[in-house]
Amino acid sequence: MIDYIINLIFPKVCGICDKICKYDICNHCNKKINNIKRNKKHIYLAKNFDTHMYIFDYKDLIRNKIIRYKFQDKGYLYKTFSKIIVNDKKICGFLENYDIIIPVPISKKRKQTRGYNQTELIAKSITKSIHKLEYSSDILLKIKETIPQSKLDSKKRKQNILDAYKIKDITKVKNKKILLFDDIYTTGNTVNECSKILKQSGTKEIGVLTLAKD
Repeated sequence: MIDYIINLIFPKVCGICDKICKYDICNHCNKKINNIKRNKKHIYLAKNFDTHMYIFDYKDLIRNKIIRYKFQDKGYLYKTFSKIIVNDKKICGFLENYDIIIPVPISKKRKQTRGYNQTELIAKSITKSIHKLEYSSDILLKIKETIPQSKLDSKKRKQNILDAYKIKDITKVKNKKILLFDDIYTTGNTVNECSKILKQSGTKEIGVLTLAKD
């Protein structure tokens, strides 16, 4: 009854076109999204992680939605992004290869300012549909306040996040297949630094999933 009343006062909307919609993304926008999906998977030999899959190119509609989600207090968009992920068989197949999904952490200060970690909301929602995939946001921690990577050139990004992360409990990742989840992949320095810490802690395999690649 409470949910019914809330939906009457604050009806769900499609996260893409902002029209009232029962399923977080309407059929019209779902078709539009499917037409611009990339679903590209790359194998890396010179990185600390093994595989990276991204869903979209970071441009136009997707870029606009991610910016609104991260910086314009549109936290509800996590429902639309997670719906896009779990409705895709190829992505779900990729997710099922891993034991634990870990959202790339942000600092306590940034989380307090924003009100949420955008990667946590999506990653947690995903595991409600991918039942064999465990969600954890307290294994990998960010311990250093850094300058937002988007404000730095490629040379300074690597130094900026050096030693910015730590593993709280090594036993939780040892011999596990870990999937890191982030919103945007640009140079890969952030997920590579996170992967370095995981690899040093005995992680068996590390994959990366991002909404978009710049």
